Amino acid sequence: MREQAMADKSPRHSMSKKSGKSIKEKRVERKAKARTDATSQMERLTREKKH
Repeated sequence: MREQAMADKSPRHSMSKKSGKSIKEKRVERKAKARTDATSQMERLTREKKH
């Protein structure tokens, strides 16, 4: 019996292209957005309602 060579399954193609932003940059942006969303939500909740 002849052994067959295993296929190369390493993810080389996806690593060759880099995304526009690094993971750290994306994380910083996400945290900044969450912070502004949280403050605006708090402002909406604490603002007095005029009837």
